[in-house]
Amino acid sequence: MPPPAPPTVLVPSERAVVLLSCVLSALGSGLLVATHALWPDLRSRARRLLLFLSLADLLSAASYFYGVLQDFSATSWDCVLQGALSTFANTSSFFWTVAIALYLYLSIVRTPRGPRAGRLLLAFHVVSWGVPLAITVAAVILKKIGYDASDVSVGWCWIDLEAKDRVLWMLLTGKLWELLAYVMLPVLYLLIRKHINRAHQALSEYRPILSEAHRLQHHSSMADKKLVLIPVIFICLRVWSTVRFVLTLCGSPAVRAPVLVVLHGIGNTFQGGANCIMFVLCTRAVRTRLFSLCCCCPAPPPAQSLAGPPEASAPSRTGDSGAQVDPDDLPHT
Repeated sequence: MPPPAPPTVLVPSERAVVLLSCVLSALGSGLLVATHALWPDLRSRARRLLLFLSLADLLSAASYFYGVLQDFSATSWDCVLQGALSTFANTSSFFWTVAIALYLYLSIVRTPRGPRAGRLLLAFHVVSWGVPLAITVAAVILKKIGYDASDVSVGWCWIDLEAKDRVLWMLLTGKLWELLAYVMLPVLYLLIRKHINRAHQALSEYRPILSEAHRLQHHSSMADKKLVLIPVIFICLRVWSTVRFVLTLCGSPAVRAPVLVVLHGIGNTFQGGANCIMFVLCTRAVRTRLFSLCCCCPAPPPAQSLAGPPEASAPSRTGDSGAQVDPDDLPHT
């Protein structure tokens, strides 16, 4: 790897944009947590996983906010602390994002052969909190976290660019899991979408009533849109940090381009805000209740289908099992 490039200087306007993104992400994550606390009937297993993702994103946004606000120029105790917190939260967010996709895949596509939900949730906790914690503790003990000249960050601290094995630790503390998520999320959600479409066709044969067919077509269309948007939004937010990571490895001066710096800052810090838009503002059941609460109006009675996991539908003629999924309950990343 070439020697580190000169430090990337953050101008006030760039810092202001990234700080705003941190605030919006924290507010979005907080709103997701609040909706989980306010309405118990919406606490499906999928949304419980979304709660843990929101907690990771909230910690990530807070630690990034401090790092951007400080705009570190050297390694210090608070630089290491901020870098450790953001490393743990960011890596945990990757794991929870993939865990949600894997849970939906097992629940919808592999229901008869999937493990029990309780053991699966326990495994998600062990992996999504334990692996990032172990990696972060090891990085701190080995003194790998420190000042990175904002070439692989936007003001905050991450892996010390003076470390000889910095590439390995950049991969372990984030980039490896980010790259795996780029592959796993599209694959899992495409498999889920394919299964839902096949189940919808099977249901159309068993329920040829026009009104029922229209309702199923409407729900399937909404589910398709969310299943496509989930990996697309994740990749669009995270790809800029990957681009700057590659440019840093190549020693390219383009790593300091203002547009890339701002996009990197927004992409790394706005995950909680994107989740809030997708699963609060763009989710009819939650949005209706939230607006009713803000306007002091009575909320409509909860629907039974919103509270539980996806239900299995009638089998098709080929023997495949279908899943009837409420698109309002599809969680993300």
